[in-house]
This record gives sequence, structure tokens and C-alpha cells, in this order.
Amino acid sequence: MTRESLVDRHLGFVQALREAGLPVSLAEGLDAAGALTVIDLADRNTLREAYAATLVKRPSYRPGFDVLFDLWFPPVVSDGPGADPDADTDPDTGDWRDHAVDLEHAEIPELRDRLADLLMDDPDDPAFREFARAMVERFGRVQAAAGRQSWFSFAVMRALSPETLTARLLGRMLTERGGLPEKIARQQISRNIARFQEEVATDVRRRIAEESGIEKIARSTVKPPIDRIDFLRVTKAELAQLRREVYPLARRLATRLTIRNRLGRRGRLDFRRTVRASLSTGGVPLSTRLRPKRPHKPELVVLCDASDSVSTFSHFTLLLTFALREQFTKVRAFAFVDTVDEITKMFAPGTDVIDAISRMAQEADITRFGRTNYGNVFERFAERYADAVGPKTSLLILGDARSNYQAPALDTLKRLAGRARHAYWLNPEPRAQWDTGDSVATGYGSVVPMHECRNVAQLAEFIETLK
Repeated sequence: MTRESLVDRHLGFVQALREAGLPVSLAEGLDAAGALTVIDLADRNTLREAYAATLVKRPSYRPGFDVLFDLWFPPVVSDGPGADPDADTDPDTGDWRDHAVDLEHAEIPELRDRLADLLMDDPDDPAFREFARAMVERFGRVQAAAGRQSWFSFAVMRALSPETLTARLLGRMLTERGGLPEKIARQQISRNIARFQEEVATDVRRRIAEESGIEKIARSTVKPPIDRIDFLRVTKAELAQLRREVYPLARRLATRLTIRNRLGRRGRLDFRRTVRASLSTGGVPLSTRLRPKRPHKPELVVLCDASDSVSTFSHFTLLLTFALREQFTKVRAFAFVDTVDEITKMFAPGTDVIDAISRMAQEADITRFGRTNYGNVFERFAERYADAVGPKTSLLILGDARSNYQAPALDTLKRLAGRARHAYWLNPEPRAQWDTGDSVATGYGSVVPMHECRNVAQLAEFIETLK
């Protein structure tokens, strides 16, 4: 690879990481380029780790990074013009390819026997990867729509059915490795089968990238890291992962609001200390002394849009509310669609948060006609729960500000926000969509500061602004 092509490949790889949601700054890209000048570029594992050390900030970013690295720096390339069809070495390692079985012509039972042998050994063995590539070459090309052909992992898995080898492998492992607990043996077998599936998937992606272009397969294959997934598109499985992201954010949010409370209002005058200090200046009180402010945790009121249009966002915000209960003196939570109801009791300590969300959907009185009506919600909240908002309260509104062309009740919201110590609005829609259709984002944002909050990363950025 020439110097120019390596630079192009480096720039393309860094851009692909950014497009996949991994935050890579200009300085980090330059650090990675500098690292390439001090390593052996022929050692692919060293190249991978050099990039990872300079570009990957969090463990959750590593799976997406590895997928993109394998696309931009593949271990092998398919035969092309001028390739030697009789080559017997693995381009990734230089080792001789495995000749234990004729992988091109062997029958399925013989291939399954060979796969069982490989699953008993170290999956880092070059023969393991070579077998996976050979199986993709033999079984992976499938007739697709419109007469086109493409590569698929499922065809390889269907031909070899590695999961059905578990009983055979377990018997061999317990017999050949006496004293090995069955549970550990099963775990090792499961890991090796998963490793084989991933090797097959990696080679399928490589072949598709060679035919269709790296950028195309990268956009369709690599999922954004968990903190960059849009709240409005999160799945139930991803929602469970988000639970681990919530608690540190709740602690940081509570800390930020406590700091703002401490700096926002000074303690009362300490007359005695002020007079004593004035003795050094002839009885003239040039400087005052204040009583230390009594520390306390702020109170929090959360108003959460639970309509179908933002249902996954409301699930996440309720997870956040649940976590915040441990950080604040008092947390009162309210859900709404076209009317509002308090749901605090449903999120009592010790309650499973997913069960609480299901209970809220069944029991909370939040729907009359089924269409979001922010104006009616604010009016009903002011009538029924005005005592919830006071001078120690931080008011947090979570919703898309879409009110189905109903009266927005801005004056009512202004009264509620004026009674609170702080008020914030988090909107899960992109800022470019604000004020489109039935959105009243600018109107509400003029009363309560509104922040775009589409994912965990933006929520963390919002928390950092609370200084």
C-alpha cells in the first residue's frame, strides 16, 4: 500500500467512525495518524490496537469500531486479476492453510466434523478463521431479489448448524478434559460457536463491501453506540441497556442542580462576625460576613409526555425519574397525554421500573381523547397540583411540544415556571423539526429554556451546561 493510499484509507476510516456516531475529534485523528508512524503496519493486530488506543473513548464504542476496522482494513481480499489461485498461505498470518479437509469438495457431515474439531480448540487459531472464510465462499452466496446474488451469514449457519453440535462437543470436552465442570464447558462451547458466527459475519461483510462499497455496508451494518441511539427509535433491548447509563447521569444532574442552588442564593448576614471583623478597620464594616448556607438537596418535579408519538422517550425519562429518586429530597413525577396524573407512587423504592411503566399505562388517568394537548395539561396541573412547584423546586418537562393545534396555555406555564427555582424542557425531536406542523417549541421555549435531547450523549451535554 502506497503512502497516498494509506492516508486516504486513514481519512476514510476516521470519517466512517464519525458517521457511525463515535466521537472522534480532529486532534484524536491526528494522534492516530502519528501512532501509525511508530508501529509495524504489517502487523494487523498492532494496527487495530493503535487505532483503538487513540480513537475509542468508551468500552461501548468498541464493537462498532471493530466492525468498521475489519471493513477498512480487512485481513484478506478476494481473488482478483493477477491473484494466484494456487496460493496456500493465509494472508492474515502467513501460516499454511489447513489441509485436514478438502473444504471445497467435502460433504456436509465431514465439514461438521471438522467444525467440531475447531470448536474444541482455540478460536484464535488461523485454521478457525480460514475455515469460516471457506464456508462463506462455499455456502454464503445466495440468489437475492431481482435475480441478483449477494452474501448471507444465515446460509452458512443453515448448512453447518453449529448449535446442533453442542451435545457432541460437551461429551468430548468432559471426557477429554477430566475434571472440567459442565457449566464451564457449556460456556466455552457457546463462546466458540458465537466466535465462529462472528467470523462468518465478518467475512460476509467484507465480501459485500468489496462488491458494493465500504461506505454503503458501513452505514447499514454498524449500529450507533448506546449513548448515541435516538430515544424515539430505541428498542426494548436497547432500553434495558440504557438503564445502566441512567444512574451516573442522575447523580450528575443532582450534583449540578445542588451547585446551582448553593451559588444562586447567598446566606444571611452574620452580624456578630461582621462587627468583630470591623474592629481591624476602626469599626468600619468594610466587608461583611455571611452565615453558611444550610445544605439541602433540591426538590424535583418531572412532567413527562407519555403519548404514543414519544413512548420510547417517555420510557427512558421515567427510568431517569426512577434513578433521580435516590438523589433528591423529594421527587414528584407526573405523566400526561391530554390530561395529567401523578405517578410518583408507582415508582416507589424497590419497585421494578419496567413493571412501574406497565402499571402507569394501565392505571394512570392521563388520556381523555387520546391526542396530546399541552395547554389542557398545564391548566389541569395548575388546578390539581399547584402545591408541587415551589421555591425549592426544579421543574423538568419532557416532551416534543406538539399540541395538536390546541391552545398552548403559555400564561399558565409562565406562572408555574415563575414559582420554581429552575425550569428546563428537554425535547426529543431534532431542532430542525421544531415549529413544524403542530409544534409550539419556540413559544414554550420562550417561557422555559428548551434543549434538544435525542440521546444519552445530548442529555449528558445538557447536564454539563448546568453550572
